[in-house]
Amino acid sequence: MKTTYFKVSNNLCGECSLALRRFVGGMDGVASVDVENGMIAVRFDETAISEETLSKITKDSIDKLGYQVEE
Repeated sequence: MKTTYFKVSNNLCGECSLALRRFVGGMDGVASVDVENGMIAVRFDETAISEETLSKITKDSIDKLGYQVEE
């Protein structure tokens, strides 16, 4: 298992955190999604999903929720 982190510009609201957990956490290979203090940690099995694919989908999902990932 590997963990990748995303820093967002603001803390996600409760509903947005739940939506992100449901969508990203429901993908094959994703073990967990933790959202805390403007930081999102996604734990995943890199044999089931590539980090590149996971990052793109997660960043797109965060963007659709109205937040921005800080690079």
